[in-house]
Amino acid sequence: MKKFIGFYDYTVIITYLSIISAVVGMTLASKGCFTGAIICLFASGVCDAFDGMVARTKKNRSEDEKSFGIQLDSLCDVVSFGAFPAFLCYCMGANGVFGYICICLFALCAVIRLAFFNVLETKRQQVEEGTNKFYRGLPVTAISIIFPAIYLFHGLFKYSVFVGILHGMLLVVAFLFVLDFRVKKFDLRKLFTK
Repeated sequence: MKKFIGFYDYTVIITYLSIISAVVGMTLASKGCFTGAIICLFASGVCDAFDGMVARTKKNRSEDEKSFGIQLDSLCDVVSFGAFPAFLCYCMGANGVFGYICICLFALCAVIRLAFFNVLETKRQQVEEGTNKFYRGLPVTAISIIFPAIYLFHGLFKYSVFVGILHGMLLVVAFLFVLDFRVKKFDLRKLFTK
């Protein structure tokens, strides 16, 4: 039987589910089903919250498996929390010259933030074990909470006002992605060990 490249054990399944959810969300957004797309964005965030914790349960992972998981996570994050929210905002009305600037800036800052995180994490893992206690800049996954929270109130605003809020959200969150400040990392394991 022919082997496939990549790794397919339980340690990466949740990461695969995250990108699948994002792709489904993009198709829903393209059809105007924004509530379904927002649910998919939130689901991608939930998957991302647990993928590292699940991966670390396998104690005998090879260095290639660990490296693959790190690369896979960041690549999926670019799609799930960079491209997908930008596309969703475009479908919801963030278009025209200013809209294009906002969605492009958002996606660009998400990629910069993820690349910077990868550089820092690679260096950190060379000298210490475990997980990082702090993020520098707003984690890109935060959009999976921010966007759904804003969307919950979309019915309270006229369409043009809500589109303005989307523009503002894109710009503020993009700025926070690349602003150098420390954010304490929330440890999900504490929820399950008490």
